Amino acid sequence: MSDDDERSTADRHLPVLLQRCIDLLAPALSAPGSVLVDCTLGMGGHTEGVLEQLPHARVVGIDRDPQALRLASERLARFGDRFTPVHAVYDEIGDVVARLGYADGVQGVLMDLGVSSLQLDEAGRGFAYAQDAPLDMRMDQTTGLTAADVLNTYDEHELTRILREYGEERFAGKIARSIVRRRVDKPWERTYELADLVRACIPAATRKTGGNPSKRTFQALRIEVNGELEVLERAVPAAIEALAVGGRIVVESYHSLEDRIVKRAITRGTTSSAPAGLPVEPETHKAYLEPLTRGAEEADAEELARNPRSASVRLRAAARLRPTPDHLRTTPTSRTRSTRTTRQEDRR
Repeated sequence: MSDDDERSTADRHLPVLLQRCIDLLAPALSAPGSVLVDCTLGMGGHTEGVLEQLPHARVVGIDRDPQALRLASERLARFGDRFTPVHAVYDEIGDVVARLGYADGVQGVLMDLGVSSLQLDEAGRGFAYAQDAPLDMRMDQTTGLTAADVLNTYDEHELTRILREYGEERFAGKIARSIVRRRVDKPWERTYELADLVRACIPAATRKTGGNPSKRTFQALRIEVNGELEVLERAVPAAIEALAVGGRIVVESYHSLEDRIVKRAITRGTTSSAPAGLPVEPETHKAYLEPLTRGAEEADAEELARNPRSASVRLRAAARLRPTPDHLRTTPTSRTRSTRTTRQEDRR
């Protein structure tokens, strides 16, 4: 057991907008037998709050990180069978709820997206640009390519695209060229080496604002390594399909790429699909979700003071009004092979 593991899990994780999430979910979790799926269990902070404050609720906690599942399970052991941990990626929510016997749907879904406190705080995971570590960045360290693999095998065009699209990095081309040039002499291995190179690629005047210049590059690599946006594109519709009528979904995003995907899925459900100008709206075209937030909510001053990691949060929530019309329903449990998956397998 590492020194970090010996610390209290609760001390290591301060959940973002905890009370707001609970308040939004509470009306759907007040009856005996109600079930919440915490799609991004992490270290269990949100789940603990739900189990403490909503005595009728049970929680299924999904995470792809075995270490997070172990630590959260220890933290939540006092709740007995009210908590069920599941090792899975959260776009598999449809399969998970079906396997556990909730074929009629669950009453709540919570997603707290992005990298977890556990992954950020443990230097050995390679997520943090301020700590020297192997370039790993896998949320599940039992499978997949590492960040070092990406840096050492992707061509300049691919690296530029990743940095530009996933990191919204203005100097993506320059950084990608430097990455490829440097690996000719020495393969990429350590986070501090990458942070130094990025800093050197960004003009001094630009480095004066916007925080650490490596932030965008590290974000882009993390998203690529874990396929985060591809997973999220599948996961939000799948989560909505897992909701019973009256159920609620709450999603916390931490950058515009995530929030855009969440917004699109919720807007699809809260908007009539009937053609404009019809005198009567067909029942099959009525909105099947009701928005519970006005746009995306942000952390207030009190939350920011309590938890600086809430600075970039955007929270959206909706309630299910009726089943999804057949013409709008997607297949929530299908996980198609992506271009990214094919590229990675070609490198093995």
